[in-house]
Amino acid sequence: MLRSFFVSLSRVSWAQRTITSWGVARRASARFVAGETVADAIQAVRALNSQGVRASLDHLGENTLNPADAQAATAEILAVLDEIENAGVQSNVSLKLSQIGLNLGEETCHANLLQILEKARSLGIFIRVDMEESTMTAKTIGMVFRMAQNGFSNVGIVIQAYLRRSERDIQELLSLPVRVRLCKGAYQEPPEVAFPSKSEVDANYDKLARLLIVGASAQHTPPASDDGRTPPFPAIATHDPRRIQFALQTIEELKLPKNAVEFQMLYGIRRDLQQKLVGLGFPVRVYVPYGTHWFPYFMRRLGERPANIWFFASNYFRN
Repeated sequence: MLRSFFVSLSRVSWAQRTITSWGVARRASARFVAGETVADAIQAVRALNSQGVRASLDHLGENTLNPADAQAATAEILAVLDEIENAGVQSNVSLKLSQIGLNLGEETCHANLLQILEKARSLGIFIRVDMEESTMTAKTIGMVFRMAQNGFSNVGIVIQAYLRRSERDIQELLSLPVRVRLCKGAYQEPPEVAFPSKSEVDANYDKLARLLIVGASAQHTPPASDDGRTPPFPAIATHDPRRIQFALQTIEELKLPKNAVEFQMLYGIRRDLQQKLVGLGFPVRVYVPYGTHWFPYFMRRLGERPANIWFFASNYFRN
């Protein structure tokens, strides 16, 4: 119920106008968003790198409404690639296809993504395509398949464990193969599309994590790159200690080298777990969002955990 409320609120224009005008909202969002400029984001990445943590930069934005906006979003991502190269930081890039024009037509999106992947490949930088709402799943996977089949090995995707279709999707992605980031999912979906209970989502997450880790073994465990720009095939993205422990046990059971699996988390959440995994010798990557369009992302973070709402409330009542 709580999660549904915040996800719904993230789509309401009057709520965005009102809440983004509050200074308290901007202060609270700073925990989860690394600033409004790419310079802010690079600074955050440097701080993470100094702690042994890699990053994935994401310029916030989704659902562009016209080709000019999609091209502007593409230009920003191209600029981010240059900034990563110039700064020499251990980071790659995440993006949403609706941000670069998928809702305007597949060919518009394809042209923009092609520009990004070509430049990223020339710089040795990996691109992770985020997953959005279930209405976008088939198109998103189709676009990534198209790019992978055309020789782009520097593109990967996010798969959401709460979707019923995800086991089949992972099996198909591993056949190419395409690098997969497994997360639980942050959108509100109908029960015929997504598992409705936390216990079902958790059980499916573990099932899919094992499938990915076994898949990595079948691919002869290609490791994370030393420069921090390319992840291994499986990325286990969760803040749930039980899910992490299950993955660790599976890695040990299959005797995979530690750099064959990457753990990923969100900026500002569970820094203790990040450091624990770094201490164990595993690659850890933090998703670092930045930009002015932080409201939908911030609302989804509030809806995921009651502790995040308390953090927001404590900022509201701070003098």
